[in-house]
Amino acid sequence: MSDTTHAEDPSGGHGFGTTPVFLAGISTILGAIMFLRFGYAVGHVGYVGALMIVVVGHMVTVPTALAIAEIATNRKVEGGGEYFIISRSFGTTIGSVIGISLYLSQAISVAFYMIAFAEAFEPLRPQMEALIGGPFDPRYISLPAVVALIGLMLTKGADLGVKALYVVVAILAASLALFFLGSPAEGYEIGALSPAKTIADPDNFFIVFAICFPAFTGMTAGVGLSGDLANPRKSIPNGTLIATVVGFFMYIAIITKLWMSAPLDDLASDQLIMGRIAIWGPIIPIGLACATLSSALGSILVAPRTLQAIGADRSLPSERINGWLEAGVGSNNEPRNTTIVTGALAVCIVLAGNVDFVARLISMFFMVTYGALCAISFLEHFAARPSYRPSFRSRWWVSLFGAAMCLFMMFQMDPVFAILALVFMVVMYVFMSRTTTKQDDLAAMFQGVIGQATRYMQVNLQRQSRDEASTADWRPSVIMVNARTFDRRAPLEFMRWLCQRYGFGTYLHFIQDQLDSDSYEDALEVKDRLIKLARVQNSPVYMDTIVSPSIISALAQSLQVPGVSGLSNNAVMFEFSRHDEPEIVDDVAKAAIFASNTDMAMLILRHGDFHFGERREIHIWITWNDRSNANLMILLGYILLDHPDWRNGELSVFAALPTDEIEEQRSHLQEMLSEGRIPISEKNVRFFAVNDADAYADLVEEQSADADLTIMGFDLETLRDKRGEALWRHKKLRDVMFVRTARDITIN
Repeated sequence: MSDTTHAEDPSGGHGFGTTPVFLAGISTILGAIMFLRFGYAVGHVGYVGALMIVVVGHMVTVPTALAIAEIATNRKVEGGGEYFIISRSFGTTIGSVIGISLYLSQAISVAFYMIAFAEAFEPLRPQMEALIGGPFDPRYISLPAVVALIGLMLTKGADLGVKALYVVVAILAASLALFFLGSPAEGYEIGALSPAKTIADPDNFFIVFAICFPAFTGMTAGVGLSGDLANPRKSIPNGTLIATVVGFFMYIAIITKLWMSAPLDDLASDQLIMGRIAIWGPIIPIGLACATLSSALGSILVAPRTLQAIGADRSLPSERINGWLEAGVGSNNEPRNTTIVTGALAVCIVLAGNVDFVARLISMFFMVTYGALCAISFLEHFAARPSYRPSFRSRWWVSLFGAAMCLFMMFQMDPVFAILALVFMVVMYVFMSRTTTKQDDLAAMFQGVIGQATRYMQVNLQRQSRDEASTADWRPSVIMVNARTFDRRAPLEFMRWLCQRYGFGTYLHFIQDQLDSDSYEDALEVKDRLIKLARVQNSPVYMDTIVSPSIISALAQSLQVPGVSGLSNNAVMFEFSRHDEPEIVDDVAKAAIFASNTDMAMLILRHGDFHFGERREIHIWITWNDRSNANLMILLGYILLDHPDWRNGELSVFAALPTDEIEEQRSHLQEMLSEGRIPISEKNVRFFAVNDADAYADLVEEQSADADLTIMGFDLETLRDKRGEALWRHKKLRDVMFVRTARDITIN
């Protein structure tokens, strides 16, 4: 480990090295809970249960320690320790909410350790009562002690606090050495005692865990010294990880020694049982006093600095309060004002005086903080931001496990406290988000996470078999290039229906021009309008622009690029209005013929003033030319009906076939209906014997004149021969979707 101090950092602070980080951590780890509640834990949950508490506790703290080590080596950690890490990752709004939770846990810890400090005087109770002439109240010790501690920090600051840690750790080491050298309690023999045996009517495992958990939180105590460290990126991970490992093995050894040295009932009832085991019993109360003082020192060193950093970030609604909290004293920027606030809060908690209640309260706030730290590490792994380059790396699954464990254990320990803690966080976030103008929060990190997730899914989707993606489980991946975006509603609405649940849509607004700086700027402005339009329409369609000299060149570019799903687009859509000039319809036909060079399905929407009517009836017409188109036409109809706008709709299929094909096709369709492969009622499938085109035209207009949408097939040869005229047939119909597929599509 490095030296204790360095030349003072020119930016402020004491310039401490790794040793104070380790000492602050280990002196808090080997603290009050270890002396007062580990015997209680062994008695109530047994030796195996106590070991499980240590293991589960470290399943939370080890991922957190690794996350802190990782995040701390990515950037310079300034004043505020864990708060600085959280706020610079989650943003100052969410970071401040979690920071306040962290501060409360640290400030309450000061009171908790001073309450426990008073327990060290329990062996002197008779003498105390004789001295005061009445019953002894531990608050006679804890209240003056916490006031004295606050006074010490206000007058001497962090420098004296760090020096005191050396003395405290030395006494702790001596007390533990004498404890391990001690013999079992008088008359106790371990014999055949089962490791799983507990006292009668024991406390629940998770209650015991909640009471003991603050013992494991000490590993982050040194992080709060970040503003006073010469090299936080080195000292924080080294000191934190060493303290965590040392603490883990010490806990295992202490629990084992307790189990082997005293009866379970005595362990559960005598909170100073370690004194009966040690070679010299008084060393345990002395060690407890030193441990609680050291832990209180660690907490009083970091809590005011956390609150000072929150004020420096202008996180609270009042500028006056922020300025007062931020203010420091002297060249080391000692947080005098926030120390006063922390002292006042600690005095109030000391007056409550219940160790177990305060321990459970602290556990909740620490769980929230640790969960946040692990979540940051996990999200940063997936965001893969180039700016995130820590020299020490944890594993994403370790961080995810740590975050999940924190949430799980909160509800296992105390569901009411867990809900109250989360409600408190939500209320604070709502309040602070309404009173701050900062807009940083999670946006950058989640953009990175979403980008990585999208990349992963696209690569894996693209690896699918091209045939499987096209035929076996076909879903629309539709692209449309269109210049008439802002003067008609039907095309975008139709794409929205197709892509709401089952498919993907890419809409490119065509700008006819040569690509240069001016046309590029125009395209960006149009893109903003498109995104706004998509937001207003709640559309799942991806919107963009394309600048090109002609619609054909625009199609040539766009039909070759992958779709937003990661797979190639499998359908291209065109549109025209009943009011468009014949030249426009001819251009649509020309573009469709050009697109037929690919193997995409083609959809051509003819729309008018009716605007899909009441959206109740979809008619599908299948003819002798639609053997390959039929399945796609039915599938499109089914997809449309699944949209809420068509929730009252009904699908009807009309098969107009030559007389000699009627029975064959009837059997085929009925087989598909009986197997449930077509989601249409049998009564909605009708067959007509039609042997010439004129009779077919009359039949279509007679049956479907009032349909809200009619879906019909078309063939490429007719489109090549007649161009736009082929799309004007059946003029009495309202809105029509012409469909052609180049590949057979199977309805599974």
